[in-house]
Amino acid sequence: MGHFIQLSAADGKSIPAYVAHPTGAVKGAVVVIQEIFGVNSHIRNVVDGYAESGYLAIAPAAFERVKSGVELGYAEADMGEGFGHKTAVEALPAPGVLQDIQAAIDYAAKSSGHKVGIVGYCWGGLLTWRAACMLSGLSAAAPYYGGGMTTDAEIARLPQVPVMAHFSNQDKYIPMPSVEAFGKAHPHVQVFVYDAHHGFNCDQRGSWDAPSAALAQERTLAFFAQHLA
Repeated sequence: MGHFIQLSAADGKSIPAYVAHPTGAVKGAVVVIQEIFGVNSHIRNVVDGYAESGYLAIAPAAFERVKSGVELGYAEADMGEGFGHKTAVEALPAPGVLQDIQAAIDYAAKSSGHKVGIVGYCWGGLLTWRAACMLSGLSAAAPYYGGGMTTDAEIARLPQVPVMAHFSNQDKYIPMPSVEAFGKAHPHVQVFVYDAHHGFNCDQRGSWDAPSAALAQERTLAFFAQHLA
């Protein structure tokens, strides 16, 4: 349903992005931020799903500054490669990948003519939180199990837009005490915890949990309907 385009970041860097347009009336726009596995078939399916729900949706290639064309699966070797790319991107001088996400936000706003929300998964959840705190042009943010976003440094950030955060109580990467600390520090953020593992939204992973994924998606769509209208 979607196709790839090229975005231009503030520093002139060209960034591929997968974009899908709704067939009917546009409700708004959603920027989708990848896991550590690239803009793979799962992320493209997520983008297509938001388009089917009435949103212009776009997923920028967040690894482009360190390696082009990354599209990984979910095997252990893929995990290792993806983590290496993520580490390299995190080590870039500021603003690093945030300028690529800003380019996607700007494109989504201009192309849709509507408000823009952002959703991200795993590492993308962390980037979604940072975007909500540091970037412009957003109206809502929905990070899913953002690895690292419950550290002291990230908790110290202040979101500029409404945030709905999804976590899971069996996530070996995000301890529940840190989720509780995040929620306590940000009482205005809607925090939901699911009886599931890290990656519960991805139907290509062994940790996929269909009921949790469906409930989180229902909540996120209602959240976007409220704030992007």
